[in-house]
Amino acid sequence: MGIAGGRHARIMGGDPMSTLNLRHWNEAEDGPLNEAAMRRKLEAMGYAVSRYVYPPGTHFPPHTHPVDKIDGVLSGRFEMRMHGECVVLEAGDLLHVPAGAVHEARVLGGEPVVSLDAVRR
Repeated sequence: MGIAGGRHARIMGGDPMSTLNLRHWNEAEDGPLNEAAMRRKLEAMGYAVSRYVYPPGTHFPPHTHPVDKIDGVLSGRFEMRMHGECVVLEAGDLLHVPAGAVHEARVLGGEPVVSLDAVRR
């Protein structure tokens, strides 16, 4: 099960046929973006949520997870590669990572990434 909502144009190359399930925080539906609100939303969707801060230069080489997860970004820029596509996640972005999907991530720029890592319960 993915996340509700659509995709947006920060997919590298802007491919409208992207297979990535990417959603941007919608203040009209979700209220102001903050950690507590994003955590509540993810928990209501059936995910256990952990907060992480990744310093500049952090790189996660290709790997998988045994369960569905969502990477939610509160601040910073996080490049994710999955299904042969690349997307830059920024504040308010939520990316569904299916169980078993090979993906990798990298912090971009000089600012740390503050992220909520949500795994299916």
